[in-house]
Amino acid sequence: MPITTPELHWSKPNGMLPNSRFPLLVHRNGVPGGGEDALIERFRTHSWLNNWRYPGVYMYPHFHSTTHECLGVATGWMEVELFGVGGVRVRAEAGDVIVMPAGVSHCMVAHSDDIRMVGGYPDGRDWDNVQEKHLTEETRRAAAKRIMMLPIPGADPVTGKAMQEWIDAPSSVDADLNDFRDNLDPM
Repeated sequence: MPITTPELHWSKPNGMLPNSRFPLLVHRNGVPGGGEDALIERFRTHSWLNNWRYPGVYMYPHFHSTTHECLGVATGWMEVELFGVGGVRVRAEAGDVIVMPAGVSHCMVAHSDDIRMVGGYPDGRDWDNVQEKHLTEETRRAAAKRIMMLPIPGADPVTGKAMQEWIDAPSSVDADLNDFRDNLDPM
């Protein structure tokens, strides 16, 4: 099993979107070749359960407040827009795995005709579907509280190792990320 060093993508609150103090991780070719069964097997081995198979991910911006999520590209490719409308766009291809912190807005904006995705949640947590356009200040605060109470998963869904990038993350989304990046151990 190859051990990858994931790409890190950082976010901050954006309007009503909480996003996360944890970096979004992209494991390029984390499960070489992809494949639905291979991805699900890897996720389950590392206790990312409640798995699903789907032709992509939702094509509207949404986030989860009850769990973190991993997204594995089984076949094809997709492009996701992260952190809110007009945010960062990431292209993921077969074998790539995105580890999405709770609170991070995501939306599929482009894809190949053969896109197939699989997903999972740490310890099989149940997921919700929160859309910014439906949030009020009260529901935004409630979602933020749920997100803050979530534990860091026990293992990365790809490597099975401790999620050091999250363990070492700043304690606030408002932290100076340049200072943090300068002190990050590249493993």
